[in-house]
Amino acid sequence: MKNKKLLKGTHDFKALVKNGGYYVDKTLLISEFMDNADLVLLMPRPRRFGKTLNLSMLEHFFDVNKKDSKNLFSEFKISEKNEFCQEHQNQYPVINLTLKDVKAQTWENCFESLKTIISELHEKHDYLLESDKIKDYEKQKIEKILLKTASQTDYEHSLKDLSKYLKAHFEKDVVILVDEYDTPIISGYKASYINKSDANFYSEIINFIQTFFGAAFKGNDNLQKGLITGIMRVARESIFSDLNNLGVYTIFNFDFADKFGFTESETKKIVDYFVPNNDFSEISKWYNGYKFGKIDKIYNPWSIVSYLSKHEEGFGMFWVHSGADELITQKFVNQNNKGLRDDLKKLIRGEAIEKPIEKNFVFPNLENSSNLIWSLLLFTGYLKPIIDTDAINQNTQQLDDIYWLTSPNREITQVYKNLVKHYFDSTIRFEQSSLIEMLKYLINNKLDRFTKLFKEFVYKLSYHDFAGDNAENVYHAFVLGLLVYLQNDYQIFSNSESGEGRPDILLIPFDKTKQGIIIELKKVAKDASETEINSKTKAAFKQISDRYYAEKIVQQGIEKRIEIVMVFAGKRVFIQHKYM
Repeated sequence: MKNKKLLKGTHDFKALVKNGGYYVDKTLLISEFMDNADLVLLMPRPRRFGKTLNLSMLEHFFDVNKKDSKNLFSEFKISEKNEFCQEHQNQYPVINLTLKDVKAQTWENCFESLKTIISELHEKHDYLLESDKIKDYEKQKIEKILLKTASQTDYEHSLKDLSKYLKAHFEKDVVILVDEYDTPIISGYKASYINKSDANFYSEIINFIQTFFGAAFKGNDNLQKGLITGIMRVARESIFSDLNNLGVYTIFNFDFADKFGFTESETKKIVDYFVPNNDFSEISKWYNGYKFGKIDKIYNPWSIVSYLSKHEEGFGMFWVHSGADELITQKFVNQNNKGLRDDLKKLIRGEAIEKPIEKNFVFPNLENSSNLIWSLLLFTGYLKPIIDTDAINQNTQQLDDIYWLTSPNREITQVYKNLVKHYFDSTIRFEQSSLIEMLKYLINNKLDRFTKLFKEFVYKLSYHDFAGDNAENVYHAFVLGLLVYLQNDYQIFSNSESGEGRPDILLIPFDKTKQGIIIELKKVAKDASETEINSKTKAAFKQISDRYYAEKIVQQGIEKRIEIVMVFAGKRVFIQHKYM
């Protein structure tokens, strides 16, 4: 009988364990963190990969004020390290600060948010005002922080000062944990460079954070250990220039690779616990795919937990819809950059792209370097690196900081399809009502009307898009982009295995009473004869039949289907269909 609950969105370790929540055991992070040779560690990971919960776990283990938390760890792996627990458990004052809510349009508003968060942090330790080990002038400084009347310099040094007071009170060095350190930096970049709401915001927040962290983490005699998490590794020259004691552990590093996100064994275990006799292969296709360090199969924890909480409703874009990544949409869909659009089409088709990755990220450089978008996509969780070039049928040796990148899973591929939709909306002058009308004709068996409108849409495109050796891929991406509008009612598969091959496009309805759709695309010469076109069409229908392209549709209980062959000859398109 199950006795663990699925507590989605719980970021407090104590609340999760006390309330009987299922916990994927990451407690060995505690000993690996403390035993690591670096005094301060930076661990960037994509959003919702367990950073906040991990820091809460560390706080409850180390905090001298939380001795009642000792029993929380009794059933987890860290409890087996008896000597380590005796030496370190609940032995240190802990500062746990999150900057995840510091989002503003101006530096003035940002600074007010910082003052509030720092004040609330000091409020958790207001017992220091009663300590006989804290000097009166130090208590006065604490009171000013609490009342939000301190100077900016006081706030910039507040993290170090608080560690000093805690060390004096407990006579023990302090563990400092900082979550989502880069949230205000990203806000500053957007305000100064994207929205233009405050030209000085970015430089102001960089200066503040540099002093804030520099004072706390460099030459701080009160520091036992420090851990900083975020999404990006902001370049040393911007933030961490003074921190020569900083160890950086990104998604490329082997250490801590299994401590954020779920490994495959962890994922299978939690899935089997809540959904026995599941089809794990489909779960894997939707939410697997991340590569951290040497671990090839890291699953998105938010997506897994979200799926399990409503698995009867099927798969969905849970992680994508859990937060906004405005920079992705703003920077990736660039009407004037055809190269970006071509790369987007490759990602939709499941292909890999070769790109340089800048591991030290400077946000303003996004304005001048089109290549930095790939670093942004990789570190925020929208791409994964492929180290084994055999997997993409390439024989070239990987160069330093040049990586083959691909979409991690089906959920993220849906994002790229949405970007194609965004591109169509903003760059191709179609009347949306006509497009919706055309798609209704497609799914309601009015294929003659569908064909007429589809040909009109193709005719409006530039001929140069359909020229060259890559034309068939362009046709594919074009059709796929149009069909993205159906994704609320259909699963859309592109070059996905079905039967003994990979049909170009499959549409499988969520409503099993509706018909599935198979679309096969072919290219002939611009001046191809009617005989050649008919021959190509006949061969395409035979390919659909011989390779059992309908198998995936049949497996999902869909009884009816349409098989459609589109043959492109330059801007001419010839469409035939069969009802099955």
